[in-house]
Amino acid sequence: MSVSVSIVTGPLLPRPAMNTIDGAGALVVFEGIVRAREGDREIDALHYETYEPMAQRMLGAIGEDLLSRHALLRLAVEHSRGTVGVGECSFRLTVASAHRKEALAAVDEFIDRMKREVPIWKSAPGVRPA
Repeated sequence: MSVSVSIVTGPLLPRPAMNTIDGAGALVVFEGIVRAREGDREIDALHYETYEPMAQRMLGAIGEDLLSRHALLRLAVEHSRGTVGVGECSFRLTVASAHRKEALAAVDEFIDRMKREVPIWKSAPGVRPA
């Protein structure tokens, strides 16, 4: 059982899935993609800022908590900092578990907690008039 955390500059590149995890019957990969609209505004990109030492620590702590409470086999989280264009990936969460219910519940809870607790902020520098 393990948790890995990575904060990278710019969009996340495609990554092969964790598909050789002993005992895994479920592998859930969630990717957050930048949309062309933020609220009622059209945008070209989002810009992410983070207080990185604390964000790394908090993402890891959330992952460790969910790893034990949902009996997960592995959890990996990646988040962008800096500018990410429309259609590009800014967040990826990969969860492996023995069963789907645990994996799906962990993904949902992780994202909710990250948005509430982790010091990562987004702004839309590329706003275009609608």
